[in-house]
Amino acid sequence: MRRRGRIGGWTPRIAFTRSRFSSKQQKFYPQCTPRNSGPQSRDTLPTRDTGIANEEDWEISLLNENVNESGTNEDGSTWYRQSGEDLGENGYLRRWTMMGGKSHDGSSEWMETWWETSDWSGYKELGVEKSGRNAEGDSWWETWQELLHQDEWSNLAHIEKSAQKQAKSGIENAGWHEKWWEKYDAKGWTEKGAHKYGRLNEQSWWEKWGEHYDGRGSVLKWTDKWAKTEVGTRWGDKWEEKFFDVVGSRQGETWHVSASGDRWSRTWGEEHFGNGKVHKYGKSTTGESWDLIVHEETYYEAEPHYGWADVVGDSSQLLTIQPRPRRPGVFPNLDFGSSPPQLDDQT
Repeated sequence: MRRRGRIGGWTPRIAFTRSRFSSKQQKFYPQCTPRNSGPQSRDTLPTRDTGIANEEDWEISLLNENVNESGTNEDGSTWYRQSGEDLGENGYLRRWTMMGGKSHDGSSEWMETWWETSDWSGYKELGVEKSGRNAEGDSWWETWQELLHQDEWSNLAHIEKSAQKQAKSGIENAGWHEKWWEKYDAKGWTEKGAHKYGRLNEQSWWEKWGEHYDGRGSVLKWTDKWAKTEVGTRWGDKWEEKFFDVVGSRQGETWHVSASGDRWSRTWGEEHFGNGKVHKYGKSTTGESWDLIVHEETYYEAEPHYGWADVVGDSSQLLTIQPRPRRPGVFPNLDFGSSPPQLDDQT
């Protein structure tokens, strides 16, 4: 049996790229032109629907010394840059660099923070947060993070990656928000998903999807989408598939509601028996229906196209974070949930 997936990209019908909000991306901020010692701003609006970036795209470079400095550029805009370290229990160490700036009249500003975190349990984290606003009231916020941790019982390594982005127009009712996440472990368990939402005046849309692989051949995928147009029409589409060893099912629904309230929907399903036979069934509100057995191959992805080996290869900066040195004889405090009962002294 051939196995491949059917999850594909989806472009929402609401085209934010045609709005005045998105057409101003290139002038979202005046370019920062600092003196030699000032930070160079990456002052661009986040890009929609790009998923989770890799480490190399962020070019995170933390300073190796404590810094607290500021200055004024030739155009009158100001900047600042700070860096430091935070210490805590069990070898906790957080190194960070924060920078930002404002225009000469204070109508626009930006801020960016980089950090790396580690402790003696093997936990490591790398992250970025960016935010800003301009004179027209447009604002945005973006964060990116990846982390490594180990299960306290099995010592199995896990890597997680996540990103959130949002932007809002200051002159029209437009904005969007996205949240993406990916989770992996060294035995092949993988989880991926995203939640997206957007609006442009009277139009709005959202999308959710997820993938789950247990590392032993079982896979679950699902998608749920919904949109509303400026005239009040609504539509949606959702589906789900579950498979294990070529046996599984798919089911879904597509629906549409007109501005006057008339509703149409179609539901469908498939049962894959693993022997070349597939039961297909469905119906719609217009009276159509089907229920039949067909002979066809089953297609699905039993493994993620991007898995543990890939994420390890793309996380070199995370994996090489150096923890705080441990003094001889000092061990981390491990909490196993409960303490053994104390016995009475019977001597």
